[in-house]
Amino acid sequence: MDRHFLVRRTLARLLLGAARWRAVGVVPERSVLVGAPHTSNWDWVVTLLLSWRYGIRIRLLVKKEMFRGPLGRLLAATGSVALDRANPAATVRALVEESRSDEPWLLGIAAEGTRSRGEYWKSGFYRIAQQTGLPITLAFLDAPSRTVGWGPTFHPSGDVRADMDMIRAFYADKTGFRPEGFTPPRLREEPPGAVEEG
Repeated sequence: MDRHFLVRRTLARLLLGAARWRAVGVVPERSVLVGAPHTSNWDWVVTLLLSWRYGIRIRLLVKKEMFRGPLGRLLAATGSVALDRANPAATVRALVEESRSDEPWLLGIAAEGTRSRGEYWKSGFYRIAQQTGLPITLAFLDAPSRTVGWGPTFHPSGDVRADMDMIRAFYADKTGFRPEGFTPPRLREEPPGAVEEG
């Protein structure tokens, strides 16, 4: 077994244990991961430790402005992908092409798009899952219970409201580091009046 893999997994176990966090769930081999709640920079740290704990590599979409200096080098080294929010199409096309293999492939997206409360989630995770034929996995962290891990995995049905209703139900009892910054799960693509204000 790769020495670096063992070191990372051991380090992740030690750090998560020292912070009294526990990892749960079954990691998929190929999926589009939705990560929520996303309310703090600590979310990235916990996500990185989760990937090391399970011995996987997550292609995490991160805004390109973060790829500067030492942090940028760290992001690149851990598999993150720079996303130009003003022109995301080229990045998405490259990722869709990259996904066309039988190898394990996980793309992580913080669908809220910001650490502050917004009005809608970004729908990129849904569109990419449809374009690639990959399922969506609901990854999560819950700060009060210090739990991080993997929730249900499903293929988008095309019924956006029904799929989002399931997503809303799953994240209803999950709380981020800064609860006031959480954006309730809803997409602009949902029928008007489908979701009441939260």
